[in-house]
Amino acid sequence: MTGYMPNAPRLKRGRKGTHACRGAMAGRVSPARGVMGPMCGRYATTRARQELLDEFQVQVDAVDGDIQPDYNVAPTKQVPAVLNRRPKDAPEEEAAVRQLRTVRWGLVPSWAKDLSIGSRMINARFETVHEKPSYRRAFARRRCLLPADGYFEWYTIQEQGDSPDPAEGEKKAKKKPQKQPYFIRPNDGEVMAMAGLYELWKSPEGGAGGIEEGEWVWTCTVITTDAPDDLGRIHDRMPMIVERDRWDAWLDPELTDTEQVRGLLVPAMAGTMDAFPVSKAVNSVRNNGPELIEPVISGDSSGDQADSLF
Repeated sequence: MTGYMPNAPRLKRGRKGTHACRGAMAGRVSPARGVMGPMCGRYATTRARQELLDEFQVQVDAVDGDIQPDYNVAPTKQVPAVLNRRPKDAPEEEAAVRQLRTVRWGLVPSWAKDLSIGSRMINARFETVHEKPSYRRAFARRRCLLPADGYFEWYTIQEQGDSPDPAEGEKKAKKKPQKQPYFIRPNDGEVMAMAGLYELWKSPEGGAGGIEEGEWVWTCTVITTDAPDDLGRIHDRMPMIVERDRWDAWLDPELTDTEQVRGLLVPAMAGTMDAFPVSKAVNSVRNNGPELIEPVISGDSSGDQADSLF
């Protein structure tokens, strides 16, 4: 793997063992593999509409409006998704067709009372996704691919050296830890087809969250898995990537056998991803542009602090 990688001894436990990135659940720190917990809630997807249509051999373009490059995707944003589904009102015997849609990141189960639950369901763990009530039905029949260029993770930098002065040591202990964002992407430059699930949620009587009554909202989640050792120094989890030769099977809604579906997903091998530090400007969702995924010298202090993630 190319790019700068932090050494394991520099890992630092945050306050009460929390991860440097907020928004999902907090994690525990492993001395060897970095922070334990779910993937952070940021990625980049910048492929043009036509490129996605061609890359994924889409049969139906179901996107309303334009697809704009997004270098700082955060939960609740609309993101491109590829899925197989029968056209609306089509008979049961009609085959599903490959569609390109935009969906809201943060899965909302059909039984949810409102959309707010979605912000807590941006990731689903591969190890349990087929068992959890919120995900198991979607895992059986509503799988999708979420195209990405790469994703972001935050690494907590440990200050070097211990101060002999107790007062100075206490002051350092109270100081907010520095968090360096990293961009992680396939080292072959190919699109990263993240394994996802989608759901349809119908706005209840009277509407909810700015959604009109009876309107259908498409939502999604990203399946995560263990990161290989070379990425585990930054974070122990990463998105599950579906290999190109398994796209058709993964998207097939007729394939419902749990073990067969699980067998399609294999964690990324060591040496297949690049990771490098990027500007702290990515910490703020207000910032969006190609400069966010450009390499910088580790320790660059531009941008807002990591507490501005969400």
